[in-house]
Amino acid sequence: MTAEPIPTAADLRAAFDAPEPLTLGLEEELMLLDHETFDLLPRAAEVVEAAGDDRFKLELPAAQLELSLPPTRSVPEAIAALALARRDLEAVAAPVGRLACAGVHPFADPIGRLNDGDRYRLTEREYGSIARRQLVCALQVHVAVGGAERSLAVYNGLRPWLPLIAALAANAPFHDGRDTGLASIRPKIAEQLPRQGIPPAITSWEAFADALAWGAASGAVPDARRWWWELRPHPAFGTLELRVPDAQATVADAAAVVALVHALAGWLAARHDAGDRFVVADTWRLEENRWSAARSGMDAELADLETGARAPARERLAELVSLLAPVASELGCATELATVERLAARGGAARQREAAEHGGPRAVAEWLADVYVPGSE
Repeated sequence: MTAEPIPTAADLRAAFDAPEPLTLGLEEELMLLDHETFDLLPRAAEVVEAAGDDRFKLELPAAQLELSLPPTRSVPEAIAALALARRDLEAVAAPVGRLACAGVHPFADPIGRLNDGDRYRLTEREYGSIARRQLVCALQVHVAVGGAERSLAVYNGLRPWLPLIAALAANAPFHDGRDTGLASIRPKIAEQLPRQGIPPAITSWEAFADALAWGAASGAVPDARRWWWELRPHPAFGTLELRVPDAQATVADAAAVVALVHALAGWLAARHDAGDRFVVADTWRLEENRWSAARSGMDAELADLETGARAPARERLAELVSLLAPVASELGCATELATVERLAARGGAARQREAAEHGGPRAVAEWLADVYVPGSE
């Protein structure tokens, strides 16, 4: 497999100057389940081949697929595309298995089969059984901020908000047939690999280009696609890719998360344009809040990054949504942003636990499959 060229600072500036401001795109990882057992079914390649559709791709695990949607100008457009893609993929997958979205499968063997392909074989050679444990699914939101310096400012401005977004999107309390006690076990599985979790601050495009060059020279990071942090600049698209949310059980849940991310990016961009400069928080402080979010979801308390004072995540989220409301109206996602309160009150982790009360982890997998298609929630 040929490594991608390492971009220079000039390449990066050109890439992030190019896109139309505040367009967005979605990638959603999902699971293929057996019709009868609701266990993971390692036949995703058959579904992708049958689909013959550029929207549907393989991922590392053999029981995982990815929806990859083209850029749109608004959250309603993006969510409509997501809903259509879910329906279309389910129709293709029906002869093979069921589909479901969550951060992890609730009871499958924690070590699974991987897909074939040079990229996946390279990952397995490098990481061994750790690669086979990466049966995790995320909702990935790409935002084209518009402007290289603006994009870099928004990247650094987004870092402090990652734990709060993770808390809202927590949707992985069960793993290997047991309740982990966490709202999301997904980040704890993912961090067995390097370059996971809260990303480093980036001081300049020169610094990022230097980091990518060092990674390639050392062999640790052959190309920018292996910059796996929960937020990363994506040179190929000129977007900021936010990777912190768990995959969401329903399209409605995804809409709330995507609206929050889109409005937050727009708000930060407007603040940058007005001359505000964002404080670059210490990574370890953000990691403390990230752990609280994984452990407790919206029941977490998150610490102020300067004073250390703790406040309920629900309180911090309500304050943020209030701040974002005017920008959301401008971006056309006010309706979707208004549903954040509903998701915060009864999120994916809570609803999985409700399902488990009626039949354990298998009932969770059945519920996830039943609500996958919009209108079946």
